[in-house]
Amino acid sequence: STESFDRGQKFSDYQTLDRLEEYVLISSQLRRIEIFRRHTDGLWIYQNYDDRETFQLKSIGYTGTFTSLYEDV
Repeated sequence: STESFDRGQKFSDYQTLDRLEEYVLISSQLRRIEIFRRHTDGLWIYQNYDDRETFQLKSIGYTGTFTSLYEDV
């Protein structure tokens, strides 16, 4: 699994990209979606969704559910 790298060094590197608005981690084992969004002041806001919730990827205008995310997998 790349989870620790994705949460650590990779996210740290991506935070330096000025145009990055959202950083999304999807866990199929825990059925959880975690979204880090860059706020206008530059701080990152964390949101956590489970498989019963609708989530939104604002940067690409997508709204969906965990089920729709894995529909054809």
